Amino acid sequence: VLPGVVLPGVWQGAIDHTRVCRLLYWNAMTRSSLRDLMTYIDASPSPYHAVASARGILQTAGFSECSEREAWDDVRGRRYVARGGALIAWVANDPDPTNLGIHIVGAHTDSPNLRVKPNPDTSSAGWRQLAVEVYGGVLSNSWLDRDLGLSGQLVMRDGTTRLIHVDRPVARVAQLAIHLDRDVNDKGLILDKQTHLLPLLGLGTAEPGDFMRWLAAETGHDFSAVAGSNLMLHDLTPARTIGVSNELLAAGRIDNLFSAWAAVTALCGAEDTFGRVCVAALFDHEEIGSESTTGAAGPFLASTLDRILHGLGVQDPDARGRTFAASTCVSADMAHSVHPNYADRHEPGHRPVPNGGPVIKVNVNQRYATDATTAAMFAAACERAGVPHQVFVSKNSQPCGSTIGPVTATRLGIATVDVGCAMLSMHSARELCGAADADLMLRALSSYLTGR
Repeated sequence: VLPGVVLPGVWQGAIDHTRVCRLLYWNAMTRSSLRDLMTYIDASPSPYHAVASARGILQTAGFSECSEREAWDDVRGRRYVARGGALIAWVANDPDPTNLGIHIVGAHTDSPNLRVKPNPDTSSAGWRQLAVEVYGGVLSNSWLDRDLGLSGQLVMRDGTTRLIHVDRPVARVAQLAIHLDRDVNDKGLILDKQTHLLPLLGLGTAEPGDFMRWLAAETGHDFSAVAGSNLMLHDLTPARTIGVSNELLAAGRIDNLFSAWAAVTALCGAEDTFGRVCVAALFDHEEIGSESTTGAAGPFLASTLDRILHGLGVQDPDARGRTFAASTCVSADMAHSVHPNYADRHEPGHRPVPNGGPVIKVNVNQRYATDATTAAMFAAACERAGVPHQVFVSKNSQPCGSTIGPVTATRLGIATVDVGCAMLSMHSARELCGAADADLMLRALSSYLTGR
């Protein structure tokens, strides 16, 4: 018996012995995947760190890096290329992918948060503060009264970049006391993003350059060598399992580090690709529309695929067209679980729950790229892996968000399905999903990539 094992969904009492053994095995597999996911999330407070963490996973699995600025003389085997907060990795063992095409799993590395402005030094009423800009669709109230660390990258005058990870409490967005806002519980909390979300750094008066001088000293860099920065705040609370049976995962940035981890890990397990090229593509800037050099709407994936195909001998437009026609993409983002306190916000016939397996996301207005053919394709992958799956459709009066799926399908003309695992508190500083879903999604994506 494994120490500390819990039996999700099973009461402690008279239980069928075969079911107990099956659940113990399932739980052991789940815990291994879950530990890896939690480690990845905690090590990745920014998109740049998410790419660095993915690099580590890939290199351990035998992947070698290609430089965008050098010729790719050999694209076969296990390779990857990175650009800022984006990374594309692939396994190409067969010399002719035109038959079975390319199987792509796409995810994103960015999450809504508070980002440091270029001139961040500000102060008010005897308090030092940090000027921040809201990135993406932030749930503003979720950033209140949290211990915040700092992460991102410094750009040096010689053109190099340095990862920054200040993993201690340096900032806090303080909420107004109820004594000074007595109607807040009845009328609701209204936050002005310009004035009410300024984090506190301490006491005193800020002078221009103070913050960057402190940061350079804190991280062991020469202030005079720093040319610029891309910095953001993150909640310091580490990923944790919660619930009476530890069946839930609470963490920051689950959307979408969960899927980024699953995509890279599934690719690492793709030893035999059976004649297809398998790809994991992690993009930045999904939360703000994907339109950037490292976003899904940019040229990064298309140019990388062209270089891979060229290296495999697929050089004429006809062969490229045949390859893309045989290709598919799984856009792996998170999905909305039915919320028990707001069940009326959900479509009555489609109410995904955590630990119920991957969710196939459908929207006839193409906010998701799924159609019946691609949905059936992913459902078959789940069935091969012995993984349950669910379906999500928004309530007609409750419009849904979107993903990299429609963007990728539009740019490449590759058949795409949108999937994710069910979660609550999406876009909060701290989100919630099912602990077992990490292993279920990993198995489903592995089956999709390898066809087994």
